[in-house]
Amino acid sequence: MGSVAKSSDIQIELPWKWRPRPYQQNLWNYLSSGGKRAVAAWHRRAGKDEVSLHHTACASQERVGNYWHMLPEYAQARKAIWDSVNPHTGIRRIDEAFPREMRAYTREHEMTIGFPNGSTWQVVGSDNYNSLMGTAPAGMVLSEYALSNPSAWAYLSPILMENNGWAIFISTPRGKNHFHSIIQSAQRQPSWFSEVLTNDETHVFTTEQMREELERLIELHGPEYGRSLWRQEYFCSFDAVVVGSIWGDCLEVAEQEGRISHGIPVPVENDLPVDTAWDLGYTDDTAIWWYQIMAGEIRVLDCYAASGKDIPFYCDVLRRKAKERGFTYGTHWLPHDARPRTVAAGGKSILQQMKNENVGKCAIVPRLDREEGIQAGRATLKRCWFDGDRCEDGLEALRSYRREWDDEKKVFSLTPRHDWASHYSDAFRGLSLSWRIRKPVIGETPLIERIKSDNIVGQTFGDMKKRFLQRKKNERAARL
Repeated sequence: MGSVAKSSDIQIELPWKWRPRPYQQNLWNYLSSGGKRAVAAWHRRAGKDEVSLHHTACASQERVGNYWHMLPEYAQARKAIWDSVNPHTGIRRIDEAFPREMRAYTREHEMTIGFPNGSTWQVVGSDNYNSLMGTAPAGMVLSEYALSNPSAWAYLSPILMENNGWAIFISTPRGKNHFHSIIQSAQRQPSWFSEVLTNDETHVFTTEQMREELERLIELHGPEYGRSLWRQEYFCSFDAVVVGSIWGDCLEVAEQEGRISHGIPVPVENDLPVDTAWDLGYTDDTAIWWYQIMAGEIRVLDCYAASGKDIPFYCDVLRRKAKERGFTYGTHWLPHDARPRTVAAGGKSILQQMKNENVGKCAIVPRLDREEGIQAGRATLKRCWFDGDRCEDGLEALRSYRREWDDEKKVFSLTPRHDWASHYSDAFRGLSLSWRIRKPVIGETPLIERIKSDNIVGQTFGDMKKRFLQRKKNERAARL
């Protein structure tokens, strides 16, 4: 089923000089018959973007509207889609899907194409989805969705529902994250399309090519990581490790040990304080974790992230959470960028603004370099019990927090990748560096230690000296 694009006296039959391959036919039939939600986990080079681009070309002529092709990051969108050339034809992919004869204009800088009927098509990024406010898409492709900010779909989904628009989620797996979740959800809903295609089904690559690719990846990355990457990219394995994951193994252990609850809330001890740990942003996300210390374990109770908001907004979130859940706040732990004064806030620092909002005690997280914070995070995760339902977005970010692979040096970079997962992860590093500092209250330490601390008999001078020095160290750190 195709469409016709009209430009002056020229009629162009769509899709333009293209037909779906046999294994692409199921997805194409669903979309061309009016399907609204499709999820395709196809292996690398199976033509996910190709099908989506040609479908969008047809849809743009059948209904006047705005259409988007969304990549994880705006910066990568030009290389991955706008400037991408089909190696088999030597023609830009956008020129194959949207031949110039059917266009009214092409804006290279904005990566936008307009059509005579009033429709537009644009390449965008999930990292700046807030900048798209005010635009109601009639259809959108979420490409490499496993690497995209899941908040983008949470924000855009109601808009598409109201607009009766369609959405296509395409990606190869990156562990059991939000892409895995949306596939599972699609499989339970009759109106959705869901499909997982490996090279065994498509035969895009021969057995010999697959063997050579496995050898190349093992030589490049080592046997464990290379084989895992091969299974992920060509056989759509959701069980393969997230490439370069920093804390993924710690969270896998927590899941196995039952320290991430599902369906059962982590209990809140109303007589104990609840602390928060923050990462601050404005154009990008501000992220917050709520947690409570009980007998040496860390109960991670909730999380929240938003962007483009001011400090009074987040303080309202604190007050709302306290009212809804009965929290009594202890300390709000802020990063070091909360200290500088800002012109926009009338010369007040974020720390001062927080104190003026009367939401409780505020303090700055002790200063350690990023790598020390990451290692502190690994140690802290061993003590954590997560409310898996309330902390779902934050947990997904922690699993997706990863280092970049440097192809030239053949090593992972020391600096973690900065993307949507960074904000929750940076806030968790703050939690990891601050949870030991707060002075314990009665009920938090094991009984034998409380008895010992209250009874001078049985304590050595070394015990008392160590405790005194630690308390002074904590007090100095809290004043920083």
